[in-house]
Amino acid sequence: MRDVDRMAADVSSSSPDLQERGTIATELRDLFCGRPVLVTGGAGFIGSNLVRRLVCLGARVTVVDSLLPDYGGNLFNLRDVRDQIWLSVTDMRDRNGLAYLVKGQEIIFNLAGQVSHEDSMRDPLTDLDINCRSQASLLETCRQHNPDVRIVYTSTRQIYGRPKYLPVDEDHPLEPVDVNGINKLAGEQYHLLYHQVHGMWTSALRLTNTYGPRQLIRHARQGFIAWFVNRAVRGETIKLYGDGTQRRDLTHVDDVVEALLLASVNDAANGQVFNLGGELISLLDLTAMLSQLCPDVRYETIPFPEERRKIDIGDYVARWDKIRGVLGWTPRVGLCDGLRGTIDYYRRFGDHYL
Repeated sequence: MRDVDRMAADVSSSSPDLQERGTIATELRDLFCGRPVLVTGGAGFIGSNLVRRLVCLGARVTVVDSLLPDYGGNLFNLRDVRDQIWLSVTDMRDRNGLAYLVKGQEIIFNLAGQVSHEDSMRDPLTDLDINCRSQASLLETCRQHNPDVRIVYTSTRQIYGRPKYLPVDEDHPLEPVDVNGINKLAGEQYHLLYHQVHGMWTSALRLTNTYGPRQLIRHARQGFIAWFVNRAVRGETIKLYGDGTQRRDLTHVDDVVEALLLASVNDAANGQVFNLGGELISLLDLTAMLSQLCPDVRYETIPFPEERRKIDIGDYVARWDKIRGVLGWTPRVGLCDGLRGTIDYYRRFGDHYL
């Protein structure tokens, strides 16, 4: 039995009591210490937070990032772990470069991608290239050079489209409303197909609205929460489309990292998709919460721009019973504490993200 399979067996047989945070940290340190791990998109928002956690757990971390402008990759995110990782500035569409990088890895966290819904509508072919071709390239490279590697892919709630019922579970119809959602769905399906047809170890996490430190907040193309934080830190007006009563569930990046780690070492995750979820709040109430942390911030409601209205999904809240039941994951960072830490981070280091 390979070491990584022993890791999975150990986690799968663990008692529910291991869900206490301190015990989980100890277990994960034992599981990841010395393990070769690859993180695609590792200089970006979620990727860099994951890399830093992996370093703390003692993993041997390789980071792959194309560092394309305005896509979120930022070397400042890795500044204090730079000497403890191996960084490759590589485009995932370059299969020759990937072949070298995937060899010998036991786990790949596949986070690389294009996340902007509006960009995908303006430039659908680039979105197709990054969110589909790159994913197929990675999987095919792994099939040829490291078929036993475990791959955890970050998918998105956007693949559901406009909810037909709430909360949205994993059985909800998949009807994306924009190009990004279609291409992310295809990327997820590639991972599941390679599991079903080639027997590869793959899993996908469908993320909702992730927030926290190290996210690019220079523009609104990384999601509404990044732009709200930008306005709050700058003390400028937040503009809410419609009446602001739209509801979203927010997940702190630390909780996303925890889910990624748990999914990678538990055999029950193999071939599965899982929703992540978080604290539900209306955009109006979120703005009010930010105004308590940044008293200068104000808001106003404005009509939906037509191009935004066509791809808006309305209210969204995920049902995450499946990942709680299978992997024992539950979000632990409260929204108030999470926002406070996020604002504090950008007050200190905002020049690197604004």
